[in-house]
Amino acid sequence: MLARLLRGSLLVAGLTAALFGMAHAETIKVGATGGPHAEILEQVAKLAAKDGLEIKIVEFDDYQLPNAALVNGDLDANSFQHQPFLDAQVKDRGYPLISIAKTVIFPIGLYSKKIKSITELKDGDKVAIPNDPSNGGRVLLLLQDKGLLKLRPDAGVKASPLDIVENPKKLKIVELPAAQLPRSLDDVTVAAINGNYAMEIGLKPDRDALVLESPESPYANVIAVRTAEKDKPVFARLVKYYQSPEVKAFIKERFGAAALPAF
Repeated sequence: MLARLLRGSLLVAGLTAALFGMAHAETIKVGATGGPHAEILEQVAKLAAKDGLEIKIVEFDDYQLPNAALVNGDLDANSFQHQPFLDAQVKDRGYPLISIAKTVIFPIGLYSKKIKSITELKDGDKVAIPNDPSNGGRVLLLLQDKGLLKLRPDAGVKASPLDIVENPKKLKIVELPAAQLPRSLDDVTVAAINGNYAMEIGLKPDRDALVLESPESPYANVIAVRTAEKDKPVFARLVKYYQSPEVKAFIKERFGAAALPAF
């Protein structure tokens, strides 16, 4: 009789644990651009899986797609953009999105196959920059910081080529989608390439960039979600795994100075 009761108790306990596990288990889709963002999320997903959270990573090759996919409900969150880019998309497109955590900083750099120093730029040389407002303005500010051009004082982070008021070398600014900039290196003198795309083609930003953005850059990347869902418990779990000591150690070991934890 005692053995039967014990077996019954164990069965109830097992069923309770299984039901708890089923209730605790969740699946979310998180969008990211291919390369470092996706690599980091793979480490996050490994940690989350141990705690019953399945993270399905959806990769994109264009900066304009992950936010649209999030707004449309094809994703639950995304991790690919810095805060100024998100702010611009929210303002310009009315996206109901919000950031819930900082992730990493990928310093943007100027790269070239034709010159070894930014001082070798000649009159009329072509300089390729991202065609999205926040990253394009980010590069123009970097060029201004290096004395290559001057912008209107009120241009700010959304500066465009139209805001250039002084261009002593008459540099030709070529605007391209960020993902295409690595492929432009054969056609322009200098290309400004985001750190994640630079690493995808084997460039090491801290070694190969002619000019590299300061680590104190305000362009920290973020995890974004739909504003109405920002307080869902699952996103607190996602942030916990991302900002864990294990993921921070992976970022430092895998990317060195090319990717800096922003948490």
